[in-house]
Amino acid sequence: MIRASGLSAREARWLAIDAQFLGRPRPRARSGATLAQVEAVARALGVVQLDAVNVVERAQFLALFSRLGPYERSHLHALTGPGGALWEHWGHAASLMPADDEPLLRWRYDHGGTHVHGPAVRARVDAWEAHSTEYLAAVMQEVRERGPLTAGQLSDPRRRDGEWWERRSAGRQALTRLHGRGRLATWRLPSFEAVYDLPERVLAPETLARPTPTVDDALAALLLKAARASGVATVKDLAGYYMIQLKAARPVVADLVRRGGLEEVAVEGWTEPGHVLAGAAPRRPTRTTATLVSPFDSLVWDRARTRRVFDFEYRIEVYVPEPQRVHGYYALPVLFGDALVARLDLKADRKTSVLRVAGAYREPGIAQDAAADPIATELNTMRGWLGLDDIAVAPRGHFARALAAAVG
Repeated sequence: MIRASGLSAREARWLAIDAQFLGRPRPRARSGATLAQVEAVARALGVVQLDAVNVVERAQFLALFSRLGPYERSHLHALTGPGGALWEHWGHAASLMPADDEPLLRWRYDHGGTHVHGPAVRARVDAWEAHSTEYLAAVMQEVRERGPLTAGQLSDPRRRDGEWWERRSAGRQALTRLHGRGRLATWRLPSFEAVYDLPERVLAPETLARPTPTVDDALAALLLKAARASGVATVKDLAGYYMIQLKAARPVVADLVRRGGLEEVAVEGWTEPGHVLAGAAPRRPTRTTATLVSPFDSLVWDRARTRRVFDFEYRIEVYVPEPQRVHGYYALPVLFGDALVARLDLKADRKTSVLRVAGAYREPGIAQDAAADPIATELNTMRGWLGLDDIAVAPRGHFARALAAAVG
């Protein structure tokens, strides 16, 4: 149990790691994690963020690899789509969530998914919708009559050029907006292309038949899920997990504390109170292997929280011009024990069948002799899961020499 005096910084890390299913040993099944294990972890996380960047592997697959080790990617595809246990919508950005959580997100349909963007983007999208009512109706009718469709399969996709939202074809914009409004449901092909169909042909009838909760009840349920997946969190952390507006989350969290669903605790080094599920207790991590973590993983997606919990300054540099990058295009943090000990700029070079470490950087205070071997083992595990033949460590970064020797 948590002491009356609160949590130490280390205990807070233990809670965060354990809640994210990164503190216990991975399954040891010879054929890799099972479909049931993949589903159980996705359900426990509540939100698995989707991302198209495929320089190593897409974020949704990496998140499950971090927790389970090798598994068949077909398991995740099998859990989505018509009748699937997982459902794609705006959770933490575009995300996979338990399909039976759909009623908890219905309040978000009024925003059409644009709540996660700034006011300028929302204004452009809303203006486009207001001027496209006939086209939206035609797209909706076509999906209703023809069945599941990608944007490219629409009879009138209206391709166009432009920046971001305006770059998409009008058909893709229409499908995205109808999905955000809850009028369509979607899943991904192995190519990451989105397929759209009517919710009643994708979600289970019992899910669609469930009553729509009040907004406050839905927010309370989501914030409790966020607390369970965070271990310990400020109000802002909890709100950010499902991208709920902070001003809406604050009174709901306060009410959960009053009712005993959450407990408020002091955390060493934090300037704001932490919140934990009632009865939560820190457990020292027992995983002895290092863990590569996606830049879009729920352990680190909140950079301010990552700094506070792990004393780890992290920035994804995919969108940074190459001359200004410090750690590389796609640098993955490495968790070992209860610390983020390093970051590796990785690339799956599929043409040459090599997992390339373009840069390797150890965190201050981390003994490279202690970290190199576990990280080399994790790289080899990832190499095998990706179906690559070799690992190559480039001489970039102050950790590269030690890691290359361990890999060799």
